[in-house]
Amino acid sequence: MLKDTFHRTIDYMRISITDRCNLRCMYCMPSGGLKPIRHKEILRYEEIVRILRIAVHTGVRKVRITGGEPLVRKNITRLIKMIKSIEGIDELSITTNGILLEHYAGELANAGLDRVNISLDSLKSDRYREITRGGVIDAVLKGIEASEKAGLVPIKINMVPIRGLNDDEIADFAKITLEFPYQVRFIEFMPFVTENMWTQEKFISAEEIKSIVEQTGILVPAKTKRSGPARYFRFAGAAGVVGFISPISNHFCKECNRLRLTADGKLRPCLFSETEIDLKPALRNNGPDAEIKRLIELSIAVKPESHSIKMENSFRAADSFVINAFQNTHRRPMSKIGG
Repeated sequence: MLKDTFHRTIDYMRISITDRCNLRCMYCMPSGGLKPIRHKEILRYEEIVRILRIAVHTGVRKVRITGGEPLVRKNITRLIKMIKSIEGIDELSITTNGILLEHYAGELANAGLDRVNISLDSLKSDRYREITRGGVIDAVLKGIEASEKAGLVPIKINMVPIRGLNDDEIADFAKITLEFPYQVRFIEFMPFVTENMWTQEKFISAEEIKSIVEQTGILVPAKTKRSGPARYFRFAGAAGVVGFISPISNHFCKECNRLRLTADGKLRPCLFSETEIDLKPALRNNGPDAEIKRLIELSIAVKPESHSIKMENSFRAADSFVINAFQNTHRRPMSKIGG
């Protein structure tokens, strides 16, 4: 396995297979959507699989499929089967908004998918419709049920608390774990600025989120298979666990083990950096495997020690400073990178 220049083992690749989505979540996309990447620029499934077959030889063992919304791309179960056939891939998961999951869960499991991460920011139907600009929460809940039935576990539910929008539901999300064996993870609101959505006042740190959850009951550290940045806890006797992910207030960069492959074939060593290594020319000009491997190794070599977004003195710096620092290093919206 390859290590970067800061001695981190890079064994995880997140692969966006589309920038298109069937929702327009207010903190992710403008209400009118974004101009999509042209179809001819999107990597074909065979190209994605070739990259992964080569990446295995650099140490990649874990893969997550993302979007946009990955389930809107046709024949996704074919891709799952192809990836699962690659010797050396130990874990294959998908991040989805869950809208189409009820229809795909069984097929995905049969194709070899191991588990799902589901983005869900409200348990209230009207509010969910408002946040997603038209989403139907019943479809997501049926998708969660179908995923559990299909064995796509542990199910991870990701919530982004935003002050004044859905922060009054933090405790309700945590209470889900009392009854169900899910991993409910709270993720800090990141400044992927869309229509002036992100402000200091709307940001809630992971520590504050945790303090709200603790009003429900005492949390104790939970023993889970550690494969990401979340810090996990559980209530006494709870079936599931709660996790806290703090990309802004408490960087986990020193533990970052991932690369991101965009839908149009660019490897990003860091989510918050504009540095990209374009694999598509080598892929489409009959480049040898050795050249693609060199580019993957290059992306590992240039992976930064940490990202540049700081929460100095609990955001005493002006909002504009934080947002401008972000925009200067991050010009692609999240939907075009992959969650």
